Amino acid sequence: MKKTAKRIMIGFLLFILALTLTGYLVLSQPHFGKAPSGKRLERILKSPHYKNGRFDNLNATPQLAEDTSMPEVMFRFLFGKTPDKTPSKAFHFQKTDLHQLSPEQNAFVWMGHSSYFMQIEGKKILVDPVLSGYASPFSFTGKAFAGSDVYQTGDIPVLDYLIITHDHWDHLDYNTVLKLFPKTKKIITGLGTGEHLEYWGYNPENIIELDWFESADLGNRFKVTAEPARHFSGRGLKRDQAIWASFVFETPTQRIYIGGDSGYDDHFKKIGEKYGSFDLAILENGQYNDDWRYIHFMPGENLKAMKELNAKRMIPVHHSKFALAAHSWYEPLAKIAELNTENLRLIYPKIGENIDWKDDAKVYEKWWEEYD
Repeated sequence: MKKTAKRIMIGFLLFILALTLTGYLVLSQPHFGKAPSGKRLERILKSPHYKNGRFDNLNATPQLAEDTSMPEVMFRFLFGKTPDKTPSKAFHFQKTDLHQLSPEQNAFVWMGHSSYFMQIEGKKILVDPVLSGYASPFSFTGKAFAGSDVYQTGDIPVLDYLIITHDHWDHLDYNTVLKLFPKTKKIITGLGTGEHLEYWGYNPENIIELDWFESADLGNRFKVTAEPARHFSGRGLKRDQAIWASFVFETPTQRIYIGGDSGYDDHFKKIGEKYGSFDLAILENGQYNDDWRYIHFMPGENLKAMKELNAKRMIPVHHSKFALAAHSWYEPLAKIAELNTENLRLIYPKIGENIDWKDDAKVYEKWWEEYD
């Protein structure tokens, strides 16, 4: 009996050791990135937003709401049923040839979820590109909807700026950015995320890494400022070692708000008061759940944020490419259209469509109804 118990104990310890070793080997893969170190870490430790070993939101922000727990969330995720979580048929979109755009043309091309290309007054900008076909550490999970992944890195022209709002898998994709490095002049991101980029081989001299409320003069009356968001960060076991941010991109004639991921909070009102108004706000719309209502907009909160930002127009993103929450794939678009009772200027581009966001006469069809 004692020998049997001893064998069981040894077998259990070997299993734990093998599991630990496997976890270590997985997490040591380069796509998980690297924790900040050296001068970057010294700068992080001086940040007023870094407290008790991690970056923190301006106001108390539980990642899970008080009325739920991780076991409950996992149970619903594994065993819950979500009708129409993915489209019943493949998307069919026409993609814009970004290499053929006239340098004088202003353009916005959405690539699904939170990835989009902008050409503004001659500057070429790409935000949070995830073009590998999945939004997770592993290619067999978080797959893009059929027909949504129409752009590849070869379709992207030489970029003046690559903007990364935070380091989550659905915003910072290792395989995508690695291929974009040779054609990217500058990367703009939040403090700490530069460690991943430098570790992956990008020249740190070309990284503009900003803490909240810091600005960078880009020359010729172009300017970018990092502003707060209400979210979190992390690619491995240790979270919140890089800051998550929204960005205000100012040109000689326009002001654009790049929202990244954020739950609703009073920072939108403060940003609106600080800048006066925005020509365009790009805000998240989707992947929400009452269980994590503090770190992602619930339906209608993006409309409230748009008004507090004093934004003339809004493009809702963060939907229609990956199923990362328990709602139907089309619900975010259907709900924001339904809740827009004040007839705010909302723009609903199809994936790959080249739009002029300043053309307020253009009517955008509810394209998702063709696929629901």
